[in-house]
Amino acid sequence: MRIGQLATATGVDVETIRYYEREGLLDAPARESNGYRAYNDRHRQHLTFIRHCRSLDVGLSDVHTLLGLLDNPKRSCAEADELIETQIERIRSRIAALRTLESELVSLRARCKSTRSAATCQILADLAKPT
Repeated sequence: MRIGQLATATGVDVETIRYYEREGLLDAPARESNGYRAYNDRHRQHLTFIRHCRSLDVGLSDVHTLLGLLDNPKRSCAEADELIETQIERIRSRIAALRTLESELVSLRARCKSTRSAATCQILADLAKPT
C-alpha cells in the first residue's frame, strides 16, 4: 500500500508517518519502480501500535523501546511494565501540577468581580506583578 492508504488505514497523517520513519520508529518501506513507498501489513501494525502509545502520551524513546519488545516476543515484558509504571508516575505528577494550577486560577478569579472596569481589575493587577 502507498503512504496515503497507510495514513487512511491508521488515522495517522502522512507527514507524521514520514517523521516516524526518520526517527527510526517505522522501518523504511520498499520502493516501487516508480519511486513510491510500498508499505506492508507490518508497517500498518507498527503504526497502529505507535499511534496507541502516543494516545497514552508515551514518549518516542519509550515507544521505540516498546516496539523493540514487540518485535522480540521472547524477551521479558518486565521492561514494558517498568516503562508503563514510569508513565503512570509522570501522569500523576502532571495531574498534581494541574490541580495546583487550577487552585491558583480559582483564587485569582475570586479576587475580581466582573462589574469592575479593567483599570480596577484585581486579576489584571495580580497578573502584572512580578513573580
